[in-house]
Amino acid sequence: MWAKALLSQLAGVLFLPVTFALLAIVAWLLVQLGATLREAVERLIGRHARRRAGLSRLAQAAEGAPDALALRLEAFVLEAEAAAARRLNAVRFAIKVGPSLGLMGTLIPMSAALTGLAKGDLPSLAGNMVIAFSSTVVGIAAGVVAYVLTLVREDWTRRDLDALRLEADRRLLAAETQG
Repeated sequence: MWAKALLSQLAGVLFLPVTFALLAIVAWLLVQLGATLREAVERLIGRHARRRAGLSRLAQAAEGAPDALALRLEAFVLEAEAAAARRLNAVRFAIKVGPSLGLMGTLIPMSAALTGLAKGDLPSLAGNMVIAFSSTVVGIAAGVVAYVLTLVREDWTRRDLDALRLEADRRLLAAETQG
């Protein structure tokens, strides 16, 4: 039964890293929630900083020789889409990892809880069950918060990218009518 003992020891070693990782994701999500709320307020009062910066960079990309304008604008829009996807992937990561860490944080102390039950150690059983269920709740909550943040940010990103595409098309059409 050396394999059973080895797996048990490995699970025990993983408990602290899993717990710290879960807490780190929660702290990171709180920062992301604050950043999202700040951006929501900015969008409500009409200060779309990210959109304005993107349109400003698009205007810079549109400058230069008119013969390669379509390629420069297309390259700019593709780069903006890739950057937006990277920003969204950071939050999407927490949608899956938060609940996964919560599940790991549940199952690891369950082993200790069952051992306490077998020995008749009810305080140990109760303490480990509290940790197990708390990990589940925190992991699922992290996943829900990350999912909601992703939905909101995806909508904003889609709108910002649509504005960039529209401005690129407008500039391209203007250049074609002038040339």
